[in-house]
Amino acid sequence: MAFFRTINFTEPLPTIEGDGLLLRTPQMTDYEEWSALREASHDFLVPWEPTWPDDDLTRSAFRRRLKRYSEDLRSDQGYAFLIVRYSDGALVGGLTLANIRRGVAQACSLGYWMGLPFVRQGYMTAAVRAVIPFAFATLRLHRVEAACIPTNAGSIRLLEKNGFVREGYAREYLCINGIWQDHLLFARLKDPAKGPAREVARS
Repeated sequence: MAFFRTINFTEPLPTIEGDGLLLRTPQMTDYEEWSALREASHDFLVPWEPTWPDDDLTRSAFRRRLKRYSEDLRSDQGYAFLIVRYSDGALVGGLTLANIRRGVAQACSLGYWMGLPFVRQGYMTAAVRAVIPFAFATLRLHRVEAACIPTNAGSIRLLEKNGFVREGYAREYLCINGIWQDHLLFARLKDPAKGPAREVARS
């Protein structure tokens, strides 16, 4: 069994093609469109995300964000993508494979956000579906995990559509919008056939 990544990204991540969209590395040239979409989606995103810093949408904060993404990439800690609509190049959201654990775990955490003008159009479902082969085949992970607030019905549907199975319930798991919130825990395995496709801890 290989316990460490055997590939090395010395250049920006490869572009991943999905159904009507592309996943690609964020660049400084994305700042204007990224900040405009995040600002327009603020009220929609705030209930589901950590508290935004006061300078979150500034150019300098975006530059720091890219630096962190680059450091995570070099150290095999995380892989960040912007989700771009294929037809016109419009930025619709973002997706990350973060908190990479190697050794005996070979796992990561999936995170994502969608701009308000593009919700309920299937883009995030397609993006998650596209990144799964990258996680398992390219990064050679065994397990992709995700967590969502129990009231986030859209996120639950998204994960279930992409083969994630509910495995548990974590109390005060993440600080979201300034509040420690309970989360449902989901995961998808590289080879789901090896384990029972069932929910482990439904309350």
